[in-house]
Amino acid sequence: MKILIVDDNPTNVIIIREILKKEGFRDTLAASSALDMLEHLGIGDHTDALRPGRVGIDLILLDMMMPEMDGIEACRIVQQYEHLKDIPIIMVTAVGDSKKLAEALDAGAMDYVTKPINKVELMARIRLALRLKHEKDWHKEREQRVQDELRLAAMVQNAVLSSPIVNDQVEIHALYQPSAELAGDLYAWYPISEDRYGVILLDMMGHGISSSLFCMFIASVLKDTVTTYVEPEKVIQELNRRFNQLHIEEQLIQYYFTAIYLVVDTRLKRVDYVNAGHPPALFFQEDGSVVTLDQGCCPVGLFDRIEEMEPRSFHYEGQGHLVMYTDGLLELVDGGHDEKLSFLQERLGGSHDWREEEMRAQFFVDHLSEEREDDKCLVWVCLK
Repeated sequence: MKILIVDDNPTNVIIIREILKKEGFRDTLAASSALDMLEHLGIGDHTDALRPGRVGIDLILLDMMMPEMDGIEACRIVQQYEHLKDIPIIMVTAVGDSKKLAEALDAGAMDYVTKPINKVELMARIRLALRLKHEKDWHKEREQRVQDELRLAAMVQNAVLSSPIVNDQVEIHALYQPSAELAGDLYAWYPISEDRYGVILLDMMGHGISSSLFCMFIASVLKDTVTTYVEPEKVIQELNRRFNQLHIEEQLIQYYFTAIYLVVDTRLKRVDYVNAGHPPALFFQEDGSVVTLDQGCCPVGLFDRIEEMEPRSFHYEGQGHLVMYTDGLLELVDGGHDEKLSFLQERLGGSHDWREEEMRAQFFVDHLSEEREDDKCLVWVCLK
């Protein structure tokens, strides 16, 4: 436990050091001025850039009235540095001016003691400051562990996402941007046979840890479900059954997810699909027309069984591309549903080839805000 004593009066330094020594605090440093204190803290000229690394000072006893730079100004400078601002500063002052004391506390000081120094009062305030610092350090370390675990969970979550498929019949690509470390969007595709591919995109209610955990559960059963049941209606019903197996006692929130699942048959030139409450996918045909893959049933997980489901199909000729997306893309556009859909049709149309850089620039660069409200995902299926 290292304490830095800052005072231009050597006698005051000796008195404080002796008090601390008798109370078991023997690791002390002394600085004769505020500038000397800044040197001890590794700042040097306080206009220097932030220096990384941990400073081995646990508490500062700072005299308020000193030549060149007073304690209040020195305190303000320390607060500008992220790696220093959590060091507790106790002002030592002979000034009884309440405005000055308030100014010191506003500048970042944790507490103050008055001269002549009362040993009992000084040690009580030091112990309180160190206890609060210990608790704050504990919370920071815990938060760091949580953040490290979230980053690891995000890496695991990204690892289950499908890799692109590129062959003579079809190309499947995706762009994905979570709103936080963990997200509630999930996409996947699987070859069912030589000419058939199952493709799914889902959006779990909410985002964050709870939604990502539900997503990971669905990811764990997805491949088996798609390759076993294949047909869109059966796959959605099975996912609904599996999801409802996650019965949580006293669950206050009804979790569910929207999804669009389709089977592309490149030999028959046919797409079969079910849209379970998801934003409509768009199929851009070779002649320039657009097929909208509208909703065919309620979201997955709301009921024990989805009673009314409308599997749909369409055929295609020549080359085309199909785009699936989550509602994070729709939220980029102001206006009603029709205006949003028209905007996407305009931006997603054109060449059928995968245009990753163009799509990333259009939809996945946050121009206006640092914090995104929802996850964003886009899946592009190029039919050759």
